[in-house]
Amino acid sequence: MEDAGLSLHRGDRVCVHPLRDGGRRASLRAQRGNADNALMRRLHGRSWRERVAEPPGSLRSHLFTTAAAATAVLAAATGRRGTAAVSAAVWALSTARFALARMRSGPAEPAEWADMALTSVLIPPLACLHRLRGELRHTGARPAPGVRAVLFDRDGTLVEDVPYNGDPDKVVARPGAAEAVALAREHGLRAGMVTNQSGIGRGTLTEREVTEVNRRVEELLGPFDLWRICPHAPEEDCTCRKPLPGLVLSAAEGLGVHPSECAVIGDIGPDTDSAAAAGARGILVPTPVTLDEELRRAPEVEHDLPSAVRRIVGGEGA
Repeated sequence: MEDAGLSLHRGDRVCVHPLRDGGRRASLRAQRGNADNALMRRLHGRSWRERVAEPPGSLRSHLFTTAAAATAVLAAATGRRGTAAVSAAVWALSTARFALARMRSGPAEPAEWADMALTSVLIPPLACLHRLRGELRHTGARPAPGVRAVLFDRDGTLVEDVPYNGDPDKVVARPGAAEAVALAREHGLRAGMVTNQSGIGRGTLTEREVTEVNRRVEELLGPFDLWRICPHAPEEDCTCRKPLPGLVLSAAEGLGVHPSECAVIGDIGPDTDSAAAAGARGILVPTPVTLDEELRRAPEVEHDLPSAVRRIVGGEGA
């Protein structure tokens, strides 16, 4: 979340005894989370717990306890009684310390004490087993790629929305548009445009008129690395018209990046929906025409264009 520029709001956690519904062996099932910890380490590095304010885990202690038990068993099987005795004592002390630490947190009846004692014996090897399972399962996991390209919507996002505009003189940049595009370029991001222009398919615009308007946009905001335009009317059932992913996929291919390395900035739901459909990141910058429902379902929202780009590059908009 934080890598994507989202904020994490922390609350309070209260543990109530006796344990909630789920059975007295719930602590054993909870050890499956150690497999997820392996994935978190691969995706976010060894310091992932610090980044989310999560206290240190007990895996090292569980590894020590499990190793002591394994050593005791192997030593006994091979006739090394002294080593077996010492290892068994280490295991017993480590297990007892773990059980007492858990009991101090609140169990207040004999049945729960007995349960704590039993599960304290089983948790260390289970935790190690699930962590090993996670390490094997997530061997190929890698951190998510960063954003390398920003795809802007045109009308209503970078320029004022003039329906079916074919007149370059009517092109007016929206507040913050020039700053946002410049900021993307300053941070080495490729800048592309993805825009529905159904006026071509409806017969109210010509391709030449759209080209002239786009040329005026570049005069105001600077050149873009790529333009992708859907000329189809809605009834034509194309695969490129937003909210479908065609424009975003085509733009990613044209820029030589993976769709997951793209961020789409737009002012209405179809913009962020097309991003989601393509596997890209979507950021909504609402305007008076943005619907409340579109705002609610948007994965990320910023109040202006420069803030949206800052969110992408990890600056003050995050």
